[in-house]
Amino acid sequence: MIKHVVFMEFKPGVSVEQIEDLQNRLRSLPGIIPEIQEYGFGRDVLRSERSMDFALVSAFTDLEALRHYSEHPDHQSVLSLVRILSAKTLTVDFVF
Repeated sequence: MIKHVVFMEFKPGVSVEQIEDLQNRLRSLPGIIPEIQEYGFGRDVLRSERSMDFALVSAFTDLEALRHYSEHPDHQSVLSLVRILSAKTLTVDFVF
């Protein structure tokens, strides 16, 4: 299995409504992209100097499934929104 982890730091001025729109779009992906085995995301609750604003954790059977997810048009649409809202993103993919 491959774990895909994404951290986001939002740009100043990103609204609660924009974050809710992002969450709604993310929430729809598991019903559209069958390769997604696990999917969870949310805003940071502790807010320390080391924190990012938002995280997504997902799982895929193998790298090919992760590639399909990454290239899927619905994921690409959400990724475009992430790029608009985020000042910084970090991604890690690892075998577990």
